[in-house]
Formats: sequence, C-alpha cells, structure tokens
Amino acid sequence: MNSNSPVEKNHRKRGGAFLNQDGVKLGGCATLLLFVVFAGWLAGWPAYKVYSQEAAGRAMLAEAQSTRQVAVLEARAKLESARLLADAEVLRAEGAARANRILQDSLGGPEGYLRYLQIQAIDAKDANVIYVPTESGLPITEASRLLGAPARAAED
Repeated sequence: MNSNSPVEKNHRKRGGAFLNQDGVKLGGCATLLLFVVFAGWLAGWPAYKVYSQEAAGRAMLAEAQSTRQVAVLEARAKLESARLLADAEVLRAEGAARANRILQDSLGGPEGYLRYLQIQAIDAKDANVIYVPTESGLPITEASRLLGAPARAAED
C-alpha cells in the first residue's frame, strides 16, 4: 500500500495488526463485536423458539376453526337441501293424490280406478298371452285353446 491510501491515513500498521489512531487493535474490536452478536443470538434463541411455536400453534388453531366453520356450513347446506327436497316430494305426492282422487271419482270409485290401471298396464305390455283375473281372483287360463289351435285350424 502506498502512504496516501485511506487505510494508511486512519490506521497505522504495527507488528502485522492494524491500529486506529488511539492505538487500539481493530481485530480485537471485530472479535468483541462477533462475540456480542453470538452471545445475543444464544440468549435470544430460546425466546425465538417459544415465539415461533406460539405462532405455529395460533396458525393451527386458526386453520382448525376455519375447517370447522366450513364443515358446519356444508352441513347446514345439506340440511337445507334435504328439507327442500322433502318439501318438493310432499308437494309431488299431494299433487299425485289429488290427481288420483279426481281420476278415481270420474271412473266410478276405487274399483273403476283399479280396472283403469290394469288396462293401462296391459296396454303397456307387449305380450301374446295375458292373464285376466276373475271375480274369485283366479286367472282364466286358456291352455287348452293354445294346445288345440293347430287342430282347429286343420279342422276348418
């Protein structure tokens, strides 16, 4: 270094160590500063750990409360939906009952309505053989007619 450098102006070099104008070693000041910072870090580390654990606990609590609120709101929405669906089903059933009553009265009572439903069911089926119940509740079977059908065709 030349004699005009800023380090040379403010510090003198004596025996390999820089000294300020009062003759105090700069390396010792840096070591002392490093020691103070390290001691502060050692003293503050337990408090920081406690603080960070408290912050993490508060965050977990807030998340749990938020999750609970979401679950409560979802349950309320499902309850409201179920109530509305039940109300809709009741209204549909009441409408169907009124329609059945009107149809039953126009067909001459429950027996006429049941006969009407039976005819509707028969019309909806695509069958060759249909059993119709009689007054005694037994179906009329025409097995002999089906067995004799080819014979009658040969006789005619």
